[in-house]
Amino acid sequence: MADAAVTSKGQITIPADIRRQMNLEPHDRVEFTVLPNGTTVMRAKKRSIMDLADSIKPRSGRSIPVNQLGFD
Repeated sequence: MADAAVTSKGQITIPADIRRQMNLEPHDRVEFTVLPNGTTVMRAKKRSIMDLADSIKPRSGRSIPVNQLGFD
Protein backbone atom coordinates (compact mmCIF):
# COMPACT_ATOMS: atom_id res chain seq x y z
CA MET A 1 0.00 0.00 0.00
CA ALA A 2 1.23 3.50 -0.80
CA ASP A 3 -0.17 6.95 -0.28
CA ALA A 4 0.20 10.28 -2.04
CA ALA A 5 -0.68 13.87 -1.16
CA VAL A 6 -2.99 15.95 -3.32
CA THR A 7 -1.51 19.34 -4.31
CA SER A 8 -3.46 22.60 -4.38
CA LYS A 9 -3.87 21.98 -8.14
CA GLY A 10 -5.50 18.59 -7.49
CA GLN A 11 -2.43 16.68 -8.68
CA ILE A 12 -0.81 13.61 -7.15
CA THR A 13 2.51 11.89 -7.74
CA ILE A 14 2.11 8.15 -8.23
CA PRO A 15 4.74 6.48 -6.02
CA ALA A 16 7.68 4.98 -7.94
CA ASP A 17 6.94 1.42 -6.77
CA ILE A 18 3.36 1.67 -8.09
CA ARG A 19 4.59 3.16 -11.40
CA ARG A 20 7.01 0.24 -11.80
CA GLN A 21 4.35 -2.37 -11.01
CA MET A 22 1.96 -0.77 -13.51
CA ASN A 23 4.69 -0.23 -16.14
CA LEU A 24 3.80 3.46 -16.29
CA GLU A 25 6.09 5.75 -18.25
CA PRO A 26 6.12 9.54 -18.66
CA HIS A 27 3.11 10.76 -20.69
CA ASP A 28 1.12 7.55 -20.10
CA ARG A 29 -2.46 8.14 -19.06
CA VAL A 30 -4.37 6.53 -16.23
CA GLU A 31 -8.09 6.03 -15.83
CA PHE A 32 -9.90 6.30 -12.49
CA THR A 33 -13.18 4.50 -11.78
CA VAL A 34 -15.13 4.87 -8.55
CA LEU A 35 -17.01 1.67 -7.74
CA PRO A 36 -20.42 1.68 -6.01
CA ASN A 37 -18.79 0.66 -2.70
CA GLY A 38 -16.53 3.75 -2.82
CA THR A 39 -13.37 1.91 -3.90
CA THR A 40 -11.39 3.78 -6.55
CA VAL A 41 -9.65 1.73 -9.24
CA MET A 42 -6.76 3.19 -11.23
CA ARG A 43 -5.87 1.53 -14.54
CA ALA A 44 -3.08 2.26 -16.99
CA LYS A 45 -4.57 3.53 -20.22
CA LYS A 46 -2.02 2.72 -22.90
CA ARG A 47 -2.28 4.40 -26.26
CA SER A 48 -3.28 2.25 -29.19
CA ILE A 49 -1.66 2.40 -32.62
CA MET A 50 -4.82 4.13 -33.84
CA ASP A 51 -4.40 6.87 -31.20
CA LEU A 52 -0.84 7.35 -32.42
CA ALA A 53 -1.92 7.42 -36.07
CA ASP A 54 -4.53 10.07 -35.29
CA SER A 55 -1.82 12.29 -33.79
CA ILE A 56 0.49 12.20 -36.84
CA LYS A 57 0.26 14.84 -39.55
CA PRO A 58 2.28 14.96 -42.77
CA ARG A 59 4.89 17.69 -43.18
CA SER A 60 2.59 19.69 -45.43
CA GLY A 61 0.25 20.17 -42.48
CA ARG A 62 -2.59 18.39 -44.26
CA SER A 63 -4.26 15.63 -42.34
CA ILE A 64 -4.72 12.14 -43.74
CA PRO A 65 -7.68 9.99 -42.67
CA VAL A 66 -6.50 7.08 -40.52
CA ASN A 67 -8.16 4.55 -42.84
CA GLN A 68 -5.78 5.69 -45.61
CA LEU A 69 -2.63 4.93 -43.60
CA GLY A 70 -2.69 1.22 -44.42
CA PHE A 71 -3.15 -0.26 -40.92
CA ASP A 72 -5.23 -3.19 -42.15
